[in-house]
Amino acid sequence: MTDEFDDLKALMDAATPAPDARRRAENLELAQENFMRAQGSRAGMRPTVKRGLMVRMTEGAKSMLNTLSHRGVLTATTAIAAVALVMIVPQTRDYVVDPTTWTESRGALPKPETSKTDDEADVLASLLGESAEESVAETQPVTETEPAIAPAATPSPGVQFSKDAGRFGIAGGALNGTETSTSITPLPEDDRFVSNPNTESFSNSDTNSLKITADEPVSTFSIDVDTASYSIVRSSLLNGYLPPKDAVRVEEMVNYFPYAYPAPDRDTPFRSTITVSPTPWNEGTQLVHIGIQGALPEIEDRPPLNLVFLIDTSGSMQDANKLPLLKQSFRLLLSELRPEDQVSIVTYAGSAGQVLEPTAASERTKILNALEQLEAGGSTAGQAGLQQAYQVAEGMAEEGDVTRVVLATDGDFNVGLSDPDALKNFIASKRDSGTFLSVLGFGRGNLDDATMQALAQNGNGQAAYVDTLSEARKVLVDQLTGALFPIANDVKIQVEFNPAQIAEYRLIGYETRALRREDFSNDQVDAGDIGAGHSVTAIYEVTPVGSDAIRNSSLRYASDPEPSGSDEIGYFKLRYKTPGAGDSQLIQQPILPAQAPANDDVKFSYAIAGFGQLLRGGSYLGDWSYEDAIALANTAKGEDPFGYRVEAITLMRLAEALSR
Repeated sequence: MTDEFDDLKALMDAATPAPDARRRAENLELAQENFMRAQGSRAGMRPTVKRGLMVRMTEGAKSMLNTLSHRGVLTATTAIAAVALVMIVPQTRDYVVDPTTWTESRGALPKPETSKTDDEADVLASLLGESAEESVAETQPVTETEPAIAPAATPSPGVQFSKDAGRFGIAGGALNGTETSTSITPLPEDDRFVSNPNTESFSNSDTNSLKITADEPVSTFSIDVDTASYSIVRSSLLNGYLPPKDAVRVEEMVNYFPYAYPAPDRDTPFRSTITVSPTPWNEGTQLVHIGIQGALPEIEDRPPLNLVFLIDTSGSMQDANKLPLLKQSFRLLLSELRPEDQVSIVTYAGSAGQVLEPTAASERTKILNALEQLEAGGSTAGQAGLQQAYQVAEGMAEEGDVTRVVLATDGDFNVGLSDPDALKNFIASKRDSGTFLSVLGFGRGNLDDATMQALAQNGNGQAAYVDTLSEARKVLVDQLTGALFPIANDVKIQVEFNPAQIAEYRLIGYETRALRREDFSNDQVDAGDIGAGHSVTAIYEVTPVGSDAIRNSSLRYASDPEPSGSDEIGYFKLRYKTPGAGDSQLIQQPILPAQAPANDDVKFSYAIAGFGQLLRGGSYLGDWSYEDAIALANTAKGEDPFGYRVEAITLMRLAEALSR
């Protein structure tokens, strides 16, 4: 037996090539070049606040250790692996690529620079967390503010980078402790990284066109208090790129901000305030500003609340700005609930399941434990999740209670009812039972805004997008009453313009909320809902008769409209149903040419309306620019207790810079 082993060893030794230092150096250089190509970043430095090879290696190793449950067991092997990397991998520059262009230079690789040499004992100690301050001291000082949650970085729209982006084929190794030559296959020049297309989709339509009053004097639409579009715009701009045009719904940007409109009398749920003033971006036109303020009932008198959290736990929800942020957001919501309120949790990923039976809000620890145990994985069985959530909600509902399903998702419905029209019909069949649906969107990359809008609009609920913990507080704490307790359903607005006074008009925004003229009086047609204390804003741009700003020339065979003998420029009408009622009620008033002065609230809404139009292309704005929007917003900030308006001005400045 010994002889056979000796023979085998002799054969293996004979097959092992002699060490070749030159070949090894060439292969290492080729491997380095392949790696840089695979990253798509040969020519620049990668964005990082950590400078120096040692600091980045120790930080990465410590992050890995922190994720392991048996840190003591793995410390030695991790340290050894780190030292091996120091000895094997050549030290090179950091490389940076512009995240909005992802272009690279085709020039030669820069020569490696030799950084400060660390003692191997210091490397091991730093990996173990014993001298982290000394390692950081070698870097350039960096000042930064840590957010409450670190959202995942968002790449330019259209590209997502997979985790195995850096790939290169290596064959060879060592045999019996003898170093061998390594065979490396160069990657093709175009195989720099593996990318997946961005699958985001947004619900929108073409910008409302200019209407000739003599031809179409009546405009009808459903109100909207959703705010998702503004948060999506903010997410895009803060990540360094302009938002997709279809993601910009101007009315949602305008309605994101609170306005101090006059409150209604006790016996009416609404009060409308109409302002007519010059248009900032067009001297020859005017803006008709309609502000509607909902009543705010006594909070102490609100009925018990039954909430079913329908949580998407599919694999696409694993990013830091998805499921982890969702958990933190719902913690804020729980703090606003009362002991008599109830909470249940249903999840869906591959299949649906109830992970928390209906539980009193006073059992906070039990609810939080159920939330914290949620993990992301699997496909997205949206249909099964919705069906089970409604079933649970129906079991929780009692006479006089308010019952609502709160869906939290990135919108990636890929199992079951994935078509927005099918989802619309399913939700519409459930809302008559009295259980409404609100939708919270999280994360970017595969955000299915179209599906989320279809769900919220047909579930008598609202759609919001949560990109930060501050936004979660705004939606789930500051505006909880308005989001969960409706004061009116199927709210519609209709404005008739007087052709003797107004030649042309256009509605700014509300493209996805347009209704037919006859739908206004049809109580069977579904429309938007207003919650307690909510305000709604609508803005028309109108062109008076005789103005130089009229865009449409007169027709040869058109007859002039008969003067009405009135100075009214239009007539405003609003229909709504009280919750649970089948018949609508009507509110109406004339629109006069000098009706109410434009205060800071009105002017700021104009600035936001102009900002949204600029993001969509600004086809009706002439030479009006981001600088003009910024100037107008700065003069109309008024009282801004939460900093929302200051933040908006910052976003305008970012958009102005990115649009150059």
